[in-house]
Amino acid sequence: MGFDLDAHARAIERDGYTTIPDFMDAARLAEVRRVLGFYLGSHTGRNPFEGHNTERVYTLVARGRVFWDIALDGRVLALCERFLLPGCLLTASQAICIRPGEKPQDYHHDDTFYTVPRPRPMISLSTIAAVDAFSAENGGTEVMPGSHLWGDDWRGKVSSASAITVTMPAGACVVFSGTLVHRGGANRSAAPRLAFSNQYCQPWARQQENFLQGVPLEVARQMPERLQQMLGYSIYPPFMGQL
Repeated sequence: MGFDLDAHARAIERDGYTTIPDFMDAARLAEVRRVLGFYLGSHTGRNPFEGHNTERVYTLVARGRVFWDIALDGRVLALCERFLLPGCLLTASQAICIRPGEKPQDYHHDDTFYTVPRPRPMISLSTIAAVDAFSAENGGTEVMPGSHLWGDDWRGKVSSASAITVTMPAGACVVFSGTLVHRGGANRSAAPRLAFSNQYCQPWARQQENFLQGVPLEVARQMPERLQQMLGYSIYPPFMGQL
């Protein structure tokens, strides 16, 4: 099945999100599970937003080469090129394992820390890839369709709007505007729900994760040049990021 860039872009413009059902094949999904297996099992979140029954692994691009390829996925970068300026950056790269008994997150939008009044164009574009299938029972992401167009009064609209759970199989991915209101759902199942999120931002915006500190230099040197640039080894014209 081909990737219809225009159709996915129209869905993001209309609803704030779209899904790529065949984002990862079985081999890549297995490698993601293998790599994350080295890091999961020892931590839980530090606050209700991170989730006291949720485990997160940050800076995935420093953990395994499979995450280099995923961060550079051509379909996602094509959507970045549609909605962000040339030379976009990677702003976050993290795994999220929602364990049984976790409560739903508060509703939020991913670029809330950019204090530019809403409604406005997105400053970031987010992806959440399913390592385990997403369902309404296991903490599947809940989205408010159309909320990417809401203003600064968006919190007052949440109670009267209808959320949709993004149900998708393992290997699928949801791509959405940084202004889309959403949350991780409650995990009422008996098993954890594992996913990971790569997020991209405008080349002039500050990144959530400090990759220049978080990715060892010897690892960064081995990365493809475009990924190095996305971590911050780049200049946004005329001189943002200069040494």
